[in-house]
Amino acid sequence: MIKLTLVVACALIDTDNRVLIAQRPEGKALAGLWEFPGGKLEPGERPEPALIRELAEELGIKVEEPCLAPLTFASHGYDSFHLLMPLYICRKWEGMVTPREGQQLAWVRANKLRDYPMPPADIPLIAHLTDLLL
Repeated sequence: MIKLTLVVACALIDTDNRVLIAQRPEGKALAGLWEFPGGKLEPGERPEPALIRELAEELGIKVEEPCLAPLTFASHGYDSFHLLMPLYICRKWEGMVTPREGQQLAWVRANKLRDYPMPPADIPLIAHLTDLLL
């Protein structure tokens, strides 16, 4: 029986149609790889409130639930667990995007996302963003 891990992620898109990615800090699994901001759901938590909470914790921004639009999802088998990760897009938030957990941030054009090493689960999501933004 493999453990299913539910993680929610967001592609924040700025007014220039660039996407925010964050580098996983040292000491975390997959450290150094770039990913879309987000995180694990707490028990009993719905994906949207979880994402709103994670974006506030990681980036110091306030997002309203109607501003989150589901785009696609990743389903990826790692060695010790299976990851299911819905990806939302968000074009509207309050506050300045600030790295609150010591992570590096980058605003990247969709066609340049492949220049950044990403976890295996994130890579298939790039094509959906490229289709949407280019």
